[in-house]
Amino acid sequence: MRVLVQRVSSASVTSTVEGGQPEETGRIGPGIVALVGVTHDDDEAGATKLAEKLWQLRIFPDEAGAMNRSCADIGGGVLVVSQFTLYGDTRKGRRPSFITAARPEDAEPLVDHLVAHLRGLGAEVATGRFRTHMDVALVNDGPVTILLEV
Repeated sequence: MRVLVQRVSSASVTSTVEGGQPEETGRIGPGIVALVGVTHDDDEAGATKLAEKLWQLRIFPDEAGAMNRSCADIGGGVLVVSQFTLYGDTRKGRRPSFITAARPEDAEPLVDHLVAHLRGLGAEVATGRFRTHMDVALVNDGPVTILLEV
């Protein structure tokens, strides 16, 4: 699994089912946006490890301004959005290949597991919606952006 993490002041996601009306499906205040990519050999153990790493990732400033606090420490929110394009391969040609990205029916249960584990750790989690067009709005704080892999 790959997760692009952005420290944010606020974020939201609006999902639109084909032919439907846009609906805000998630909103957080200060915290992190986690754009989650799943590949074919990912499993629940990896999703659990990633959830724990996300919740404890020390990217928030302490009193001295050093990045020594985590979402858990500050009570920050987590906005989780599925992002198959994190597995886009652009080594050949000009169009990315997504062959290494897991199919939605395989990725969705793992993202759901990640979300459930985050909630079990005490996180307030908001999410996008699989198989919809999503508009993600965020205010990147810092900016701080980190790529995690398990």
